Amino acid sequence: MELLSIDFLGKPLRLEGSMAGWQQLFWNNQLVSQLDADSERGAETQHQFTLMNGEQALECKLETKLEWQPFILDYQASINGEIIAQGNRDTKDIEQQVPHTPPTPERRFSLIGLLSLGMKALKSAKLIKVVLASASLAAYSWLFSFQFALALIACLVFHEYGHVKAMKYFGMKTKGIYLVPFLGGLALSDEKINTRWQDVVISIMGPMFGLVLSLVLLVIYLITGEMFFAGLAVFNAFLNLFNLLPILPLDGGHVLKSISFSMNSIAGIILCTAAAAGGVVLSYSLGLTLFGFLLIMGMLEIVFEWRGRHHSHLLPLDRYGQIVSAVWYVGLVAGLIGIIWFFASTGDQLLQLPLLILGT
Repeated sequence: MELLSIDFLGKPLRLEGSMAGWQQLFWNNQLVSQLDADSERGAETQHQFTLMNGEQALECKLETKLEWQPFILDYQASINGEIIAQGNRDTKDIEQQVPHTPPTPERRFSLIGLLSLGMKALKSAKLIKVVLASASLAAYSWLFSFQFALALIACLVFHEYGHVKAMKYFGMKTKGIYLVPFLGGLALSDEKINTRWQDVVISIMGPMFGLVLSLVLLVIYLITGEMFFAGLAVFNAFLNLFNLLPILPLDGGHVLKSISFSMNSIAGIILCTAAAAGGVVLSYSLGLTLFGFLLIMGMLEIVFEWRGRHHSHLLPLDRYGQIVSAVWYVGLVAGLIGIIWFFASTGDQLLQLPLLILGT
């Protein structure tokens, strides 16, 4: 991950590293110094390199002191013993930085390039979003009714809007919301996340918005007595609770992964793998073959990512972040279950259905 990027002699000086201990220092996108992984290296590191200014040699040095949890980086850059830059960075700085992307080489005209340009033109015209939304509306109308399909899509959009708002909170550019028939929705971003905290917040804000929507529908039901709002409230709560299952690729899986992988212990892989394996068994027992296959892929993702967790570009959660994330997750699950339980207590068989499903 990118630890530091400062101006140095009019050009960028960029330091990259990971919890495994390796570091690479680039000046003007050229590697000038590197440190191999070393578990016994302390918090303080030093990079030395030489730059030529005409016939004059400039002896450059970058000294850093790095703590990972909580993250704080103190740095000092000097030339020929004279300090020219110093300061520190914390988690907020990492969250707000835009990851470095190497320049792409110029491509000559080709059929593939023309097709790629055509796809970008379609995306810019929002044609794909319209087509997917129309397909989703048609699919859900075929399964249920047109009115229920509209309500379902509204719930999905509100859920995904929570993800979009979280992305914008972190200053990330978003591509918007895509509705996928039978699979729900997707909120996409043009930029990658930099920290586990961003992963937690972006993942959990979708179900959080879902909880708010169910509470609003609950209030409307209590005022009007219309069963349509009751059914929509409990169904929306069930969908968001399902999305909080601690298994990938669901939002709950991302929260669990961020918390457990920040522990830096074997407990992380055991917890994630056990949850994913349980989800696979449950999916196949309910006949959800496609979902079970996705969970298997998610479980493999957990294993591979855990093996390289020290090389991850994502800044881990500190102890405070782990506790806040866990409490937030449990509280959100409890709130959604509370809504489902409330409507089940009314005695209506249709409103009892989500609770019956949870109890099986």
